[in-house]
Amino acid sequence: MPRLRQFDPTDTHQLTDRELQRRWGAFHASIHMVQGVWWRRALGRMLGVNTRRYRAARVVGRPLLRVVRALTGREKVVVPEEVTAVLAVDERRAFPRNYLPQSLAALGLDLRGDESFDDVLVIVVDETSHAPKIEAINASVASSTATWLCVLDVAVSNIERAAVLSVLRSRAQADDDVVFADEAGALPEAPILKSPAVGAHTLLSYNVVGRPALIRADSLRRLGGFSPDAGWAFEHDAYLRLHEAGARFRHVALVLPGGRPAATFTSEHLDVDTLYVVRAALARRGWGEDVVARETPGVVRWRPPVPSPKPRIDIIIPTRDRLDLVRQCLSAIESLTTYPNYDVILLDNDSIEADTLAFFESTSYRVVRCPGPFNYAAIVNRGVAHSQADYVLTLNNDTIVITPDWLEQMVALACLPDVSFVGACLLDRDGTREHESIVIAPYPQHLRTDSNYPHADQFAAATRDVAAVTGAVQMVRREIWNELGGMDEQLKVVMNDVDICLRSQEESRYVVYTPDVRLYHHVSSSRGTLDPLDDRNRFIRRWDIFGSFRDPFFAESLLLLGETMYYRHREIAPNSKGR
Repeated sequence: MPRLRQFDPTDTHQLTDRELQRRWGAFHASIHMVQGVWWRRALGRMLGVNTRRYRAARVVGRPLLRVVRALTGREKVVVPEEVTAVLAVDERRAFPRNYLPQSLAALGLDLRGDESFDDVLVIVVDETSHAPKIEAINASVASSTATWLCVLDVAVSNIERAAVLSVLRSRAQADDDVVFADEAGALPEAPILKSPAVGAHTLLSYNVVGRPALIRADSLRRLGGFSPDAGWAFEHDAYLRLHEAGARFRHVALVLPGGRPAATFTSEHLDVDTLYVVRAALARRGWGEDVVARETPGVVRWRPPVPSPKPRIDIIIPTRDRLDLVRQCLSAIESLTTYPNYDVILLDNDSIEADTLAFFESTSYRVVRCPGPFNYAAIVNRGVAHSQADYVLTLNNDTIVITPDWLEQMVALACLPDVSFVGACLLDRDGTREHESIVIAPYPQHLRTDSNYPHADQFAAATRDVAAVTGAVQMVRREIWNELGGMDEQLKVVMNDVDICLRSQEESRYVVYTPDVRLYHHVSSSRGTLDPLDDRNRFIRRWDIFGSFRDPFFAESLLLLGETMYYRHREIAPNSKGR
């Protein structure tokens, strides 16, 4: 996986206050550009962002806007230039919001057809047949002198083939083993957009590489070719084995022809073979064989075994009074949790209510006093310092566990040698999903398939590698926490959880999100609306947010503005190298 670079205050890259303000302004301007008609955007520019006059205008103007909307109907969305102003034909099915399928000519490809592809072995398959002819494919690979091989469906035309090979080969570099692009998928209005990095655990859940792709022939030959037992998941199996061997994957953020046909995305076609290749991958790693198909075709739920003997887990819960929330949180833990070897540490940040203090005196759980102004990072660090458990789990006092084997599932993932933090799915009061990992596109936001990612695709259904997970429910091995020096206490309220997740990936570890562990989360019931700008600015400076930072595990063609995903159109330069 790519190393995430951070920029400390002593770094020469240090952002000036003026540049920081410019970046914030550009980000908020982009959001305003997609949230209303011309007069609303003009008002936004006049009022500024988060100023007193802006907040006053919202109080007065919101009721009036509701009346206007009721009388005039839904407002037309205007899309900023960087994500294009052209809307998809069928907006109800379109994802991202402004995506429009483009012809080869519109993509700007050179279609003269005089380019030679002698260095690419094209393997043509027919997905409507009963089984791929793996032995014949391996024989072709073994005897070929080509540098690359490319698997394409029989329905791909010659001109599409030439376009795919031209673009992918032009982007390939000397140390690349696989070069792959985005693809149209089964729905033309909803392409399959891929991330810059191929996450090891996401790849276990489904074939994140897909097609079109170039595979270096020598790299595949060293692994013995495609597996004859993998069926139609033979490419997925190859990518798993290549990843295990340390292969280098390069993503081209363009939707190209030559992707998998619609028949591929059916359970009947793929699920049995996917189960087989993932079980084989888990067996090679010694991670058990617990694999079952999910409802989304081609996606599996895999679970490594819980370590034996079961390691000790300390659940660390910060609170300031709010005994009602604490009791509710503890009651769910005590009544539902099936994991036997856990304890709770309550972190008391200057509680003053008599009932709360009496509870602290009578409870069997440890209570650690954390006096002083609210500083979430410092409070949690103090709690971890009082723990001697193998694993620690930070848990907000406004959460309610609803998955009985939640600790078994989370510790089974957290104990994997290449994993740092593990997060879970959080549901709002009404049952809608409010946290399914944190994506940075371009700013850290909670991914929510019930709102800002309304697309039931393979990515949304998978146990997957992510940039970060919320500290509201976050498990990690205690020795990793100590190696990192805990949370940055200068990030007092926000971004401390995202920051430590990013820092934990600098040693080639992964942060993993599982959709199978669920909790209710009554958002900000304790912290309220505390959201200091100093925290956010420190985080932006450290990670060069709005600048060079790219989320390794979220589609680089997606831009999250407000509550909507937009497509970032990219120019094609067929003769250029790299991205």
